[in-house]
Amino acid sequence: MLFYLALFLAFLYFKIARVHKKEEILTRSIKLLHILTGAAIAAILVYGTLYIEWYFFVPFIFIFATMASLMVTTIQLGIFVDGKPLLGISRVYTFFPLFSVSILFFSSLLWISKISFI
Repeated sequence: MLFYLALFLAFLYFKIARVHKKEEILTRSIKLLHILTGAAIAAILVYGTLYIEWYFFVPFIFIFATMASLMVTTIQLGIFVDGKPLLGISRVYTFFPLFSVSILFFSSLLWISKISFI
């Protein structure tokens, strides 16, 4: 279950990072954050190809990619209550460090749990 949560967060982070790159100027710290998170995402995908059956892994890639795209598109279009935006894409950008730490933590937990039981 932890793998699927990490995989979903990875796709969500990737989609938000793509939108951020198109709309904002990338600072050095954000680039470093993207590189570290990209390495953790690569580790999650390697874990999936090695330890998860392909007929579970491949459909969830498509499902999670579609879900993340729809979620970010919804936020970009705007969720309005009484004419005021409830959640904007600029507010989502503030969650980059939280997403990154979560992905790094889940990735390390996946690999540590697999190594300790071998």
